[in-house]
Amino acid sequence: MSSASLTLNNGVEIPAVGFGVFQTPPEETVAAVEAALATGYRHVDTAAAYGNERGVGEALRRSGLDRSEVFVETKVWITDYGYDATLHAFDKSAGKLGLEQIDLLILHQALPGEFDLTLDAYRALEQLLADGRVRAIGVSNFMPEHLTRLLAETSVVPAVNQIEVHPYFRQPALLAADAAHGILSQAWSPIGGITFYRDGSHGSTLQDPTIGEIAAAHGKTPAQVMLRWHVQEGRQVIPKSVTPSRIAENLDVFDFELTGDQLAAIDALDTGVRGGPEPEQVTRETFGRVIPEA
Repeated sequence: MSSASLTLNNGVEIPAVGFGVFQTPPEETVAAVEAALATGYRHVDTAAAYGNERGVGEALRRSGLDRSEVFVETKVWITDYGYDATLHAFDKSAGKLGLEQIDLLILHQALPGEFDLTLDAYRALEQLLADGRVRAIGVSNFMPEHLTRLLAETSVVPAVNQIEVHPYFRQPALLAADAAHGILSQAWSPIGGITFYRDGSHGSTLQDPTIGEIAAAHGKTPAQVMLRWHVQEGRQVIPKSVTPSRIAENLDVFDFELTGDQLAAIDALDTGVRGGPEPEQVTRETFGRVIPEA
C-alpha cells in the first residue's frame, strides 16, 4: 500500500498521508511506527514535546528501510526558542532520532507575546536549512497574523503550517492564508476525535450521521471519508493510531473519490470550535516544559 505525494514550495516531496505519534506513549511508539512503516507509510511526524523521538528513531532502524525512503518530521518546543537554543534543539532531536538530517523541522507554536524569540528560532531553522541539516522548514499553529509578521522579518517562506483542521473546525481563513503564501496546510487531529457540536452536545466524529452516510455510499469507514476529504482539498494529513488495523485503514484512502456535493456536506459540519489551545494564549509560563538532552 502506498500513498500519493505533495510537493512543498522548495521542491521537496512529502507523502500526502503521514503517520502521527502525538500522545503515543514512548513505550508504544516503536511498535506503532514499525507497524505503520510495514503497512506502507513513508512519513512520520513527531515532536520534541511528545517525548517519543527516540522510539521513532528505533522503529526506523528496525524497519530495514533505507533512510531516503522515510520522510521524518519533528518540532521545536517553545522553551527551546531563540537562535542558539533552537540550533541546540536540532541537535537534541537529531540525537534522539539517530539522524544526521531531518526532512522537515518546524516551530511547534508561535509565541505571540515574545514574537522576537519566535523570529530568532525561525532564523535558526533557516540556518539549518542553508547548512543542509534539514531539507525543509515550517511552522505549526501559526495564525494569519503570525504568518504575515514572520514573512516580513525572515527570508524563507515556511514549507508547511501544521494546524488543527477537521470537519468540525475548518479554519477557512487560515487555509486561505497558507495557500496565498504557497504554504502547505498540514492537518493535525484530521478526524477530529471527540468533538463538540453546534447544539452543545459532544461525541465521536466517527458517529456523525452525515459522514456515516457518505461512508456507506463508498463502502468505506467514517475515518477514511474524513481523510479523503482532506486529501481531495489539498491538505497533508497525519492520522495517529496504535492499532494495526486502524493504521492500515487510515492509509487506504486512494481508491475512491468524494463528489463535490459530498465535500460540501462535510465542509458544512464546521462549528468554528477549536479543540486545541488558542494560539494567542500560548506562553512559556503556561506551556513551558524542559526538553531533556537525551
